[in-house]
This record gives sequence, C-alpha cells and structure tokens, in this order.
Amino acid sequence: MLGGRVAVNGKAVLELGAKVDPRHDEVTVDGQPVRVRGKMYVALNKPPRVVCSRQDEFGRPTIYELLPKEWRHLHSVGRLDYNSEGLIFLTNDGELSLRLTHPRYGIRKKYLATVEGKVEGDLLQRFTHGVWYQDEEFRAEKARLVSASHSQSLVELELAEGKYREVRRLFESQTRTVKRLQRIQIGKIKLGELRPGKWRTLTEPEIKSLLG
Repeated sequence: MLGGRVAVNGKAVLELGAKVDPRHDEVTVDGQPVRVRGKMYVALNKPPRVVCSRQDEFGRPTIYELLPKEWRHLHSVGRLDYNSEGLIFLTNDGELSLRLTHPRYGIRKKYLATVEGKVEGDLLQRFTHGVWYQDEEFRAEKARLVSASHSQSLVELELAEGKYREVRRLFESQTRTVKRLQRIQIGKIKLGELRPGKWRTLTEPEIKSLLG
C-alpha cells in the first residue's frame, strides 16, 4: 500500500489507515478499479420450514436462496428455527450483529405465538416473573393475551435476551405447545406488510435506531 499502488479518487495512498467511503470514493490498484463492498442491511420475512444456515445437510431450503445471488455473502443476525417465521436481518456489519445478539444491549424482539388451549393470565404472569426450565431461566419482558378460545390462544411476547428457542421453551415449561411462532418486531423495526419470502433493505433511520 505504501508503494503508491493504491489510489483513492486518483490520489495515491501513501500512509496506512486511510479511510474510504465505498459509496462515493473510487479505489484503484495499479490503475485498475476495485469494487469496495459497502455495508448492507436487509430485512427478510422468513417463511416456515426454511433454515437460516447457508447449507443444510438434509437439503432443506435456506433463507439465502431467497436473496439475490450477489447478496449471499451476508450473514443472518441470530436465527429463527425451522418452523418459526417472521422478521430476520441479514448484514455484513459485525457491529450490528453484536448489538442485536449480545444480551448486554437488551434489544427487544416481539413475537406472536399461537398456542394450543386456552391461556390464562396467571401463566403470562409467570413468564414475566421468570421460569426455570431445563436448568435455565427464561423470562419475557412483556406478555399479553391477544385472543383466546377453548382450542387455542394468540399471545404476544416481548423478549430481551434471545436465548435458543426461548419462546417455545417458555411454553414447554408450562406443558403448552406452540403451533405457530412469528417474530413481528426487532427494536423499533416492524415486520409490517413484508410478505413471506420477501426482503427489503433497511432505511438510514432504521439502521441508526439499531446501532443506537
């Protein structure tokens, strides 16, 4: 680099640590243009029965097959299990991934769970107080009953930690089965009208809201 082989906007770079804005700067090496890969932020509505891995040993479809080929270098921020659906982010920004997955940042995520049987208020109170299950504590920041019948209930949960299969294990601790699980919000960003299997890029204000 110090040999002057690299140039930014036609000016040779003669010192280490020079900063480049991939959206505006033209970078060349030995006079040849170089594509600088900028940071990308994508919101995807993951359908059920799709995995978040790049490849699946059982040949199941992956979320990467839903993206344009040139975006398959992105990585998912956290995961949704095979049968779960809803909002998931993909990015190449390690800082964003850390903020959304590390418990110390407390980025809240909101879910809708369709559960077998009628859910009572005392069960939801146990969730917000915290329950122990499989030698681990699980707790919802908020829990409310959206609707209920004798056959099934719709429950909205807000979580901050993002433990593995946390919503399902909360209900399993009370011997309840989740029939459908959908993540509808991460931080301030809602799933909205994004259809299953479709994606959109995040706006600048949305990105700033996540990076704090």
